[in-house]
Amino acid sequence: MLDLKVINSVLAQLEEERGIPREKILEAIELALATAYKKEYGKKGQIVRAKFDINTGKTEMFQVKIAVDESTVLMEEPEDGEIPEGMDLYNPEHHMMISDARRIKKDVVLGEEMIFPLEAQDDYSRIAAQTAKQVIMQKIREAEKVSVMAEYGKREGEIVTGTVQRIERGNVFIDMGRATGLLPYEEQIPGERFGQGERIRAYLYRVEESGKGVFLRLSRSHPKLLEKLFEAEAPEIASGAVVVKSIAREAGSRTKIAVSSTDSHIDPVGSMVGQRGVRVSTVMSELGGEKIDIIEWSEDPKKFIEDALSPAKTLSVALNEEEKQATVVVSEEQQSLAIGKGGQNVRLAAKLTGWKIDIQSATIKADAPKEEVVEDDEPEESIV
Repeated sequence: MLDLKVINSVLAQLEEERGIPREKILEAIELALATAYKKEYGKKGQIVRAKFDINTGKTEMFQVKIAVDESTVLMEEPEDGEIPEGMDLYNPEHHMMISDARRIKKDVVLGEEMIFPLEAQDDYSRIAAQTAKQVIMQKIREAEKVSVMAEYGKREGEIVTGTVQRIERGNVFIDMGRATGLLPYEEQIPGERFGQGERIRAYLYRVEESGKGVFLRLSRSHPKLLEKLFEAEAPEIASGAVVVKSIAREAGSRTKIAVSSTDSHIDPVGSMVGQRGVRVSTVMSELGGEKIDIIEWSEDPKKFIEDALSPAKTLSVALNEEEKQATVVVSEEQQSLAIGKGGQNVRLAAKLTGWKIDIQSATIKADAPKEEVVEDDEPEESIV
């Protein structure tokens, strides 16, 4: 049987905490009750409606028929099977001829609904109780989903913390309390390993709604994670005195980050590094020892490219504005440092600055014909 005190309590809670009017929930319950009744006892074409009294728990069932005449319905199915647009095939469970309807109600008009009570079924109270419970639980889930979407929708683009729930095929599912976070394999830092119950911090880059609930798409390889970690460590970033202009990251290995200051009295690089390197060390520890190069952003492309190739020292930078390509000359001793292991240093510098970078050594350039363009040993990696 229906526990009316529990139902009324749940309805009041949903209305107060979730903002769902109880009338809407009662409408949903009545619709579900009518659907359940029709499924168990109804006939083809029958229109069934329910009236649920929240105070007594009593449910009344009704059948609805539409008043029609020969101008609105066909009494027999046409030989070609095609029913003219705007007309229906007469069904005594769905329609009532207006001449018959006027014996019940004199002023009835075409299209008006005629309502008749349906007999109560012996076991319908059980069906009603189950249906009402299902509808209320569904409304609670829907309300919870809307609430979670609103809560985490505001936190999109922030760092969130959760506990590792399980790991499936490399994907980490994280318990966020009211929602589940998903850290896909491709969004993890290479080499990182997680255990069940371990606390984890990640960047929330998208909030998704599905039939199973709300999923939070997380990342630990996203460049924005690094920016948000620095924002937590450096008040200058949070206040806007220091601005992150660009980030080039190869998660788990190395990152280059370009910063500038809106206050001439503030050193942007020093703000990021912190006293005795404590700020950058904290961020590096969170990322498993990932190396971080902090560079001061410059409006001068030549200066910016030179600094982006740090720790290598450059001799000259020539720019091709049309193709946005830079030819950088370094000493022979600095060439391998400028390119980096596997071309990583020049690749990150190119991503950071937005310029294609070609590294040439001074010795090679001196020996090469003037019209010849000399590229480094790994041109595809050094030009990004």
